[in-house]
Amino acid sequence: MIDAALLQLPEGAHDVTVVREIDGLSYIDPDDPAMPSYRVIANNRQPVALRDMMILPVRTGYIGADRLKPDPALIPPTGEQAVPDVDETTVYLPVRDGHVSAQVYRPQAAASDAVLPVILYAHGGGFTVGSDFDTAYITRRLARDNTAVVVSTNYRMAPEYPYPTPLDDVADVYAWLVREAGRVGGDPARVVVAGDSAGSNFAAALALYAGAHDLPAPAAVIMLGAFADFTQERWPSFQAQAPRGIVYDSAFFAFIRSAYLPTTAWTDPLASPIYGDLHGYPPLFLATGTHDPIIDSARAFASLVADAGSPVDGYWPDGMPHGFYFFPGVHSEGDVAFERCAAFLAEHL
Repeated sequence: MIDAALLQLPEGAHDVTVVREIDGLSYIDPDDPAMPSYRVIANNRQPVALRDMMILPVRTGYIGADRLKPDPALIPPTGEQAVPDVDETTVYLPVRDGHVSAQVYRPQAAASDAVLPVILYAHGGGFTVGSDFDTAYITRRLARDNTAVVVSTNYRMAPEYPYPTPLDDVADVYAWLVREAGRVGGDPARVVVAGDSAGSNFAAALALYAGAHDLPAPAAVIMLGAFADFTQERWPSFQAQAPRGIVYDSAFFAFIRSAYLPTTAWTDPLASPIYGDLHGYPPLFLATGTHDPIIDSARAFASLVADAGSPVDGYWPDGMPHGFYFFPGVHSEGDVAFERCAAFLAEHL
């Protein structure tokens, strides 16, 4: 059901999400007149640029590179182990500057010739880390629970690629799907956009992006760990929880905001959809725990969309942190989130 032409990069093309050496943040032209100063600095510290110094521990810490022997009793099942009855295929999809890699998930219970609804999924990671493989449990579950084709896309990340490049990559994949979803066994007329954390921000923004770029509106928007506002300091939940947050805190938030939006207004609607014109917004499902610092903004966004006349279902489990839906078998509230999401999509797809 997947077009074989998508299984490898076209000749001469490259995957723009793979960081090449020239993409490094601290590349310095050898002829730069300040090179003598930079050599002195480099003699004292590596890397030279402070921005490189800051992103390194974020990326290594996120994947646990400094933890060589984790307790096996605390390692949850992989996505494939938890949701085995889903086929997975790597494809390469076109974006404006090249191609991005993506995983296509299709439930094995679906007939091979069935044209299924499509869920475009963007992974989280604070706009700076992560990949489609990190969210394999989520995307496999969405495919199985909704009898849908899930296209889990990679995108270029900040700080190497700040706004709007990451959003543009996801938007280009969306534009391709509403034209060409048949090439991955999906229905171009039924494309849902979804994501967790930073990916939920892209999903929310895509509904506004589509209207401004003459694209069909998404059939629905799914936001896990719903992130709709970069001006978080105005919300009581952020003020109370973020300074000492565990999964999500104010220090990390400030870092990712400066990485993703170094020159963009924090209230730009494509960065903070809560400031957008929400009339005609697609049906919206959100799941965010009450111990997530961004809960107040998530609830406010849900209310604004509902007040604008669109169907909304918000699930706000008590005591749950950012990412409570991420690991199989850890929180029963995660199962509830997927079940409510499936019921919502069944009603609106």
